[in-house]
Amino acid sequence: MKHETKERILAAFTIESDSILATRDAFDPEAFEKAVDILSTVPRIGTTGCGHSGIACMHFAHSLCCVERPARFLSPAEAVHGASGFLKKGDALVWASRGGKTDELFGILDICHTKEVTVIGVTENLSSPLAAKSHIVIPMKVTSETDRYNSQGTSSFTALAAVFDALQTGIIEETGYQNEQFALIHPGGAVGKRLNKSDS
Repeated sequence: MKHETKERILAAFTIESDSILATRDAFDPEAFEKAVDILSTVPRIGTTGCGHSGIACMHFAHSLCCVERPARFLSPAEAVHGASGFLKKGDALVWASRGGKTDELFGILDICHTKEVTVIGVTENLSSPLAAKSHIVIPMKVTSETDRYNSQGTSSFTALAAVFDALQTGIIEETGYQNEQFALIHPGGAVGKRLNKSDS
């Protein structure tokens, strides 16, 4: 391995850490409070995004289910072909897009407005078209992606995942979610064995 390659590999950790810290510094307490309150109480939650943002949204939907908040990822393509029927009046949709201009998401947001679904967005571009269509906008910041071309969705994925983890943390606190509840729905794997060892 080239020396320069090793340097870039090590630098990737610092670059991603910088983006997490920048996102923390951009923390909007009012937006987070509103988002946590809504996500803690609505009947159903949809998440959506494209590319790396979409993958992070898939993970967030799973994280929400882990604290017993009913959620599912809505593929942008499938959402405008019927899958948005999952969402009803009074539900919430969380979308993510670093630039806030992802064309595939506009149709979903329009459907949500018609159905009176609360729209929560996570983006770096607070003045973007998608942000304008959102009821709540949570900022994220990316200092740089980790590759030499600053084009791969690396730090942006990490910063977005950190936002979603922070939201889940808030939901746990506000709902009073107990680890015993998690033990019931997560009996598998090493985590399940650790959580349920007292029952054996």
